[in-house]
Amino acid sequence: MEERSKVQRLYDACDAVFSSGREGLPSLRQLKWLQAILDAMEPADVGIDESPGDAGANDGSADESTEGGSSDGSGDESTEGGSSDGSGDERSQASSQESMQSGRKRNSNGLILGRAIKELTYIHIHECDDFSIGVFCFPAGARLPLHDHPRMMVLTKVLYGSLSLRSYDWVTTPDSNSKRSGIAKIVADDYILQASSKASVLFPKSGGNIHSLTALTPCAILDVLTPPYSEEQGRPSNYYLDIPIPSLPGFVILEETEMPDDLHVAGAPYVGPELILDDLDPY
Repeated sequence: MEERSKVQRLYDACDAVFSSGREGLPSLRQLKWLQAILDAMEPADVGIDESPGDAGANDGSADESTEGGSSDGSGDESTEGGSSDGSGDERSQASSQESMQSGRKRNSNGLILGRAIKELTYIHIHECDDFSIGVFCFPAGARLPLHDHPRMMVLTKVLYGSLSLRSYDWVTTPDSNSKRSGIAKIVADDYILQASSKASVLFPKSGGNIHSLTALTPCAILDVLTPPYSEEQGRPSNYYLDIPIPSLPGFVILEETEMPDDLHVAGAPYVGPELILDDLDPY
């Protein structure tokens, strides 16, 4: 039997751990299993060439409507790069229209040249009711503003480059029926994440569920969200301003705000190994 690709192993593990009907958070053993799979992932495993420069590159802006289409076999790029439920999360900004204009380039093997990407770009790999898998590619200086992951768990692995993480957890969870505002504690204060860092995990109420990411160099992160953002299911992406409290070091006031007008996320097709979505035994 042909050896499964690393991204296939990740999908199979996520399917086993997060499949519908399972309640509560994964066990420590399951989390370590997922983290080990993520820690072994490299850019090429998801169709990205991290090499500097663009020697031998091909312009990837042409004929993307059929090349490297969605991993679920649908071939439809109209929802590529994010959910189609209008939830307003940063992934849903990644329209195929922007994708065609983003000036991405490919190497001679058809992989996307990650370090040649000029704008924040999301590569949609898979999404179902239980989890989503995707990659954010950042040019140096690009930023995902402060946002949350309501009732969600997120596993993240830096594939190349480095970025700065700032994150918070609520001291007391604000009323979800009103505009959120309250005191939050600082979990990470401009903490540096890089390719050598182990995969991180944030939980619904701990681990830095509210965070911002700023690229220090060209970089990419592989994200697993469970469950995915969904406006209909009460999991929209909310954005925040953080206000220091001089008399209370280590804490801030977070105030919900509108999605920043300058947040633009391009979409890119997934060109990595094909995913087989049939039920497989991951063990």
